[in-house]
Amino acid sequence: MRQHVNPLSRFFQLPRELPGPDALFDDPSRPIHLDIGSARGQFLLALAETQPHWNHLGVEIRRPLVDAAQRDRETRELHNLHFLFCNANVSVEGWMEALPPDRLQRVSIQFPDPWFKKRHQKRRVLQPSLLLAIASTLQQGRELFIQSDVLEVIKPMVALTELSGCFARPKEDTRPWRGDNPLPVPTERERYVLEQQLPVYRVLYRRNNTPLPSVAELEQSWERVDNSADTTPSP
Repeated sequence: MRQHVNPLSRFFQLPRELPGPDALFDDPSRPIHLDIGSARGQFLLALAETQPHWNHLGVEIRRPLVDAAQRDRETRELHNLHFLFCNANVSVEGWMEALPPDRLQRVSIQFPDPWFKKRHQKRRVLQPSLLLAIASTLQQGRELFIQSDVLEVIKPMVALTELSGCFARPKEDTRPWRGDNPLPVPTERERYVLEQQLPVYRVLYRRNNTPLPSVAELEQSWERVDNSADTTPSP
């Protein structure tokens, strides 16, 4: 069962200064995979063992999950992995801006909490400012991977990402949804959904060379699109 927190509450709006790669990993020169909404951390714990040539950072808004994941990380002595407690939309942008060029090479947002009511749209994890911060940090060809088992969650994420113009899908990927997970490890939620023989909706993006729009421009465009009846991705 999902345990929601309100990211717009005053407590979660306080920015946290996140430590840089030198303080998080034994070898800070490795490329970084940022997983936004890492939950209990089982996905990254397995991925860090599978991909030791990467550094992996999970950020999560539920502190007890972060504390438990970090304890597992320490028990396994995975020095290419770290978990941090924060609201991604408040604290991650500044952390990304401070990274050396091309240090961040992959971002994933997997099975984020669903916020179905219109008045809750601003609680979605992928907002225009966060998307543009990701796009400004990823160099051309670097990856953004999103997936969900809820169409009403994934469709706005796809619509916003494609509205920005900053990302393109690999030509070989099927539309509207990618058939398989490009990462070698599934999340706990992904395993559960697949065991129930239910669909998972996935899209892999790569940063293109399109200049970023301003945050205000994208927010205005997104407000018009988000208020429309349909945000189904183009086939």
